[in-house]
Amino acid sequence: MEFLSNWQQPLLWASGLSLLALIATIVGVPWVVTRLPKDYFVRAERVVWRASFDAPLLSLIISMLKNLLGLLLVFLGLIMLVTPGQGIVTLLIGLLLMNFPGKYHLERWLVLRPGVLKGLNWLRRRQGQLPFDQR
Repeated sequence: MEFLSNWQQPLLWASGLSLLALIATIVGVPWVVTRLPKDYFVRAERVVWRASFDAPLLSLIISMLKNLLGLLLVFLGLIMLVTPGQGIVTLLIGLLLMNFPGKYHLERWLVLRPGVLKGLNWLRRRQGQLPFDQR
């Protein structure tokens, strides 16, 4: 029984973070999917939002915070692979938030899988948006 008392607090934190990640996924994924342009995944190159930003220092800070959040989600996703929670979903969201070479090609490859594209287009139809272009 001493084992349980030593791990009770970390397990409660892990469960709370898992629940928070689940709620964020349920709210965040449809919000992001419906705001992407319908040709986002078939463009030859990704449009970089920082290039059109007027304050370079602010865009750098936002980019750093976004990458740190992505890294935290990757870390939490790895933990949730062995604990209760949405490990794979959290891990993928973390990877998609981060900036790294080849990320756009990974996004395109993942989204253009028939089952994934069908699910994303279902979310878009529910919100009155046109489906994503396929190529």
